[in-house]
Amino acid sequence: MRSISACILAIGILSGCASVVRGTTEKVVVSSEPSDATIRTSLGHSCPMSPCTVEVSRKTEFTAYAEKVGYKSGSLFVGTDVGGGGAAGFAGNIILGGVIGMGVDAATGATLDHFPNPAHMVLQPIDSPVESTNTAKPKPRPAPSQTEKGRPVS
Repeated sequence: MRSISACILAIGILSGCASVVRGTTEKVVVSSEPSDATIRTSLGHSCPMSPCTVEVSRKTEFTAYAEKVGYKSGSLFVGTDVGGGGAAGFAGNIILGGVIGMGVDAATGATLDHFPNPAHMVLQPIDSPVESTNTAKPKPRPAPSQTEKGRPVS
């Protein structure tokens, strides 16, 4: 019985809440092809050459931009979504953190992961008829729920 209690306690301590286990920031890698393009983000980050690693609040979405002389500029939206590790950390609140831990995780965005990560853009030469492309597109967001009268549900 004592070993079962110790195992349950260890699982609870190791799972913890997402804010403690995962932190409130995440490193996002932004790269491009060609690999020596300048990278910047809508949050003010910049790197003289890709690949570039930026540390971003887990709850903050942003756009990454890549530029290189002789190539069309590229951009890529980097969104957020609940990741597997975030869900596990959030579930750990049932054992240890309770409602307060769940509230902290929700407020800090600790359950979220950025996608795509790594974020990769393919730049096209200026004389190419093809636009610069992204190798990953953001997941579509579900439409807001509607009542039968067509009004949004609160």
